[in-house]
Amino acid sequence: MALYFVNYDLRQERDYQALYDALEALGAVRLLESVWCFNQDNTTATAMRNHFRKILDLDDGLLVSEVSEWATRKTMASPYDLRAGGRADGDCGG
Repeated sequence: MALYFVNYDLRQERDYQALYDALEALGAVRLLESVWCFNQDNTTATAMRNHFRKILDLDDGLLVSEVSEWATRKTMASPYDLRAGGRADGDCGG
């Protein structure tokens, strides 16, 4: 199963609940204010970008990347939370 990070810049004050719902439907965890991660099989970063771009406004920025290694510091959660179902504070890497 591949690990993906989604980063975005929401450039206007709008209702982005559809974006948050789509991320939660994937079982994503929020790492930072505008960074989420999720596991997904049988897809690509391009396909996931195309999925999310349908939800975002035309002026919003979006980055989807497949990640094999990471390190965090003082994040809201961790990619490990995708497996453990818990919440990690502090530093970690994978």
